[in-house]
Amino acid sequence: MSTSMRTGADAVVQALSDAGVRHVFGLPGDTGVDLYDALHRDARNLTHVLCRDERHAAIMADVYARCRNQVAVVEVSSGGGATYCVGGLGEPFAASIPLLVISSDIHVGSRNTGALTELDQEKLFSSVAKWVRRVNCADEIPSLVAEALTIAVSGRPAPVALIVPENALAEKTHATAAAGSVTVPGARVPADPATIASVGSALAAAEQPAIVVGGGVHTSQAYAELQSLAERAAIPIATTIQGKGAYPESEPWSLGVVGANGGRPYANAYLERSDFVLFVGTRANATDTNGYCCPPRSTTVAQIDIEADRAGRNYPDGVRIIADAKSALAALVAEVRGTNGRRVHLLRQLEEFRQAWRAQPTAVVPKGTIHPLTVLSMLRNVFGDDALIIADCGTATPYLAAHWETKTAGRRLVMPRGHGAMGYAIPGSVGAALAHPGARIVSITTDGSLGMACGELETIARLGLPITIVQLTNGSYGWIKMLQHLYHDGRYFGVDIQRVDAPQIARGFGVSATRVKSAESLREALEASAQSNGPAFVEVIIPNLTELEPPVAPWMAALSGSGVVRPVY
Repeated sequence: MSTSMRTGADAVVQALSDAGVRHVFGLPGDTGVDLYDALHRDARNLTHVLCRDERHAAIMADVYARCRNQVAVVEVSSGGGATYCVGGLGEPFAASIPLLVISSDIHVGSRNTGALTELDQEKLFSSVAKWVRRVNCADEIPSLVAEALTIAVSGRPAPVALIVPENALAEKTHATAAAGSVTVPGARVPADPATIASVGSALAAAEQPAIVVGGGVHTSQAYAELQSLAERAAIPIATTIQGKGAYPESEPWSLGVVGANGGRPYANAYLERSDFVLFVGTRANATDTNGYCCPPRSTTVAQIDIEADRAGRNYPDGVRIIADAKSALAALVAEVRGTNGRRVHLLRQLEEFRQAWRAQPTAVVPKGTIHPLTVLSMLRNVFGDDALIIADCGTATPYLAAHWETKTAGRRLVMPRGHGAMGYAIPGSVGAALAHPGARIVSITTDGSLGMACGELETIARLGLPITIVQLTNGSYGWIKMLQHLYHDGRYFGVDIQRVDAPQIARGFGVSATRVKSAESLREALEASAQSNGPAFVEVIIPNLTELEPPVAPWMAALSGSGVVRPVY
């Protein structure tokens, strides 16, 4: 206990600073004024990132947490601040990203009076946070902040929420709590040795095994163990979109991304025929498995997951390994007996698959548009193999998933596939830029998402962040339009939007911007942005999805006449 008195707001800031937090994302509101005063007093230790929307604050924190693999912090105020924030928490909750939301609330004396901004925040946050607590008095703050940070990284990482009434922020306290930095993952839970032995034997005996990895490998930083298992046991590795980069796609045992959204056709075909599949750190949901066809539910599977409820949820007959991915993979590496000579032929098959896939001709696009693959090619030429890319859902995702080949292990592509909400890339790039100071960030958005997130262009300009924003424009909510095209006989409704002068909008927020009309002008614009110190916005007109179908497996099946039923997520 300390003899010096301080406000509850100062206790919040000190607890965060003691835990190693360096950035807090948020937007001021009435109930949080005392917290802002405390942030002002401690500005040297804790940087507040002022955004334009609380949903975007959560997205910034989400991407920051992914890039640094640590807990990120969001602060919001009661009423609109809290309700807006919830919209950005569904993605990290589903994707297992640890965030701490600190939400100020009305004075305890105003409860049940119909006060402005009054609402039940505990109920509000309960569906997108695994732990929600309300502070009763300032004395509780240090210990509850420490507890919240610990719980955020314990077991399956996820958002947590701490609700602090404004009277508790203003109260004086001398309470302290031992606060140390928290790590992700919070603990290395070991796997059951007998289960590992059984799975190791199954891997060795399989004729066509595969490993499918998700975002849990990134969280666990299990890259070396995964590569060792692939090489030692001669097993091809596929990734989900969330797991992309966990195993470099330049490596000989790589299958690339599997599943419905951006899965390579040969990867899906391989998984359909596999006789044993090991899932690692993935939900193995319908998108990841192309409607539970890659692999089929009849396939023998094992699943490594830190959360017992997730392991085996979608493949209930499989073997469940409740453990940290790094620990479980290390145990499997020790269990296998070396490269299985019967499977050396798989290396040749994988290379043949890749070469045939790469040799496929690129479709001709309508005049006045640029093929998304041309955009990716230009981005790689200008920014290199190690570009850090934050992308929106929709058009960008399947092309990046299938065609942006990762060369090194790590999380270099962040795409929202927990929920897949629009408006993610622009605010997300702010979190990436602050997580990697000085690095040039590539943000790939769409005209649909611009309408949801354009306010953060001001944040990017105000902070002078080195972000290149590439907007893919097709004048529609293209994903939904494609669903109507394929499964509702082309009855388009509520999906076409007016094209606006996006570069002028960006310039209005203080970002240099241009619209390109050719591959050469695109290259020039990207090179100019790469050489600048600040942000840049480049609009690219691309075909509508109904004119140029992206690599989405069920859509390709529907267009070929072999799949006329809309896929169920």
